[in-house]
Amino acid sequence: MRKNFQEVIVAILPMTVLIVILTFIFAPLPAEDLATFIIGAAIMMIGMTLFLFGAEYSMLRVGELVGEYMIKRRSLALMISLGFSIGIGITIAEPSVQVLAQQVTEISEGAITKAVLIGVVSVGTGIFLAFALLRTVFRLSYYQMMLLGYVAVFIASFFTSPEFMPIAFDAGGVTTGPVTVPFILALASGLTSMIHQKKGENDSFGMVGVSSLGPILAVMVLGVIFQ
Repeated sequence: MRKNFQEVIVAILPMTVLIVILTFIFAPLPAEDLATFIIGAAIMMIGMTLFLFGAEYSMLRVGELVGEYMIKRRSLALMISLGFSIGIGITIAEPSVQVLAQQVTEISEGAITKAVLIGVVSVGTGIFLAFALLRTVFRLSYYQMMLLGYVAVFIASFFTSPEFMPIAFDAGGVTTGPVTVPFILALASGLTSMIHQKKGENDSFGMVGVSSLGPILAVMVLGVIFQ
């Protein structure tokens, strides 16, 4: 846990100190608000430490075991269904997705509900995580898959509502958070260790990139529907 705490300190403490300094120089805050911010930052560091510790000793191992199980069963249908379900589950659990959905709901004044956006983003991640698993199993070209994906994004941009464009790309970004990334990487590691051994080590990378295309396209489709 000490290692996790050190990682969190390096990531959060400099930003916290910088914000406090900037507040004193440019935008002085009441003592109560400043104290609330500092206490909140401390609580966040403790929470992130516990989360990373738990992820390291539970979620990562579970991801590897699930990846190994998929290959042992030798069933494409099982792999696709598990990949889709896992993609939905980890996206719903991603804190960044919850924050984005809440902000979009507030800005749109309820026109786009939190549940709808989370559902759309989750389904998009699930579909493309299944594609990413198939790419790894059949050793398809990562370059070609990403190229086709972004061509689809480019084409969809002509049909979707302009207001949904920034939301779509933000959705692709927030799905690469502290819940989804470790689990997907662990899943890929377990998968490739069973099918390609040493040659498969390179194939375990890129799964997060493919999966993040799903939310972008899914939100763009939502934008077409809302037009």
